Amino acid sequence: MIKNEKIKASEVHVTGINGEDLGIMPTAEALKLAKQLKVDLVCTSLLSSPPPCQLIGAGAARQKQQQEAKRDRPAKLKEIRLTASIEDHDYETKQQQARRLLHSGHPVMLVVKTGNNKESAAARKLLEDLVRDLKAEGRPATGIQVSGKQSMVQLDPLN
Repeated sequence: MIKNEKIKASEVHVTGINGEDLGIMPTAEALKLAKQLKVDLVCTSLLSSPPPCQLIGAGAARQKQQQEAKRDRPAKLKEIRLTASIEDHDYETKQQQARRLLHSGHPVMLVVKTGNNKESAAARKLLEDLVRDLKAEGRPATGIQVSGKQSMVQLDPLN
């Protein structure tokens, strides 16, 4: 985000504090207007000519920059571990944990540890149930993968 005197374009397309279109004007005039109103002139994109700029209060500019930085931060893949022989209460707890993570925008890897072949069938059914129960919050990014002593599936948030 480029602000005030750092804007190098000779003229800019200015949008006012309340979103009103002030039109195309020389950068020096736009900076003078920003100083009169005690706000910052912020360039929102460098891809067009003249670049679009907006008059934003100093606190609002900082807040907007922080929001953009937060939005650009990649979501971390969170892992939830389960066992094939899980009690109903524990299943509900893990389901709520996954739901909470998906709502906050994090993808979730559900991993079920198994000991033998009989448990791997139960692990697959457990993962199918979890995917079905969490379909309102997330969609499977991968199919259910069974390998050796564990089965897993990754769910990505819907939003």
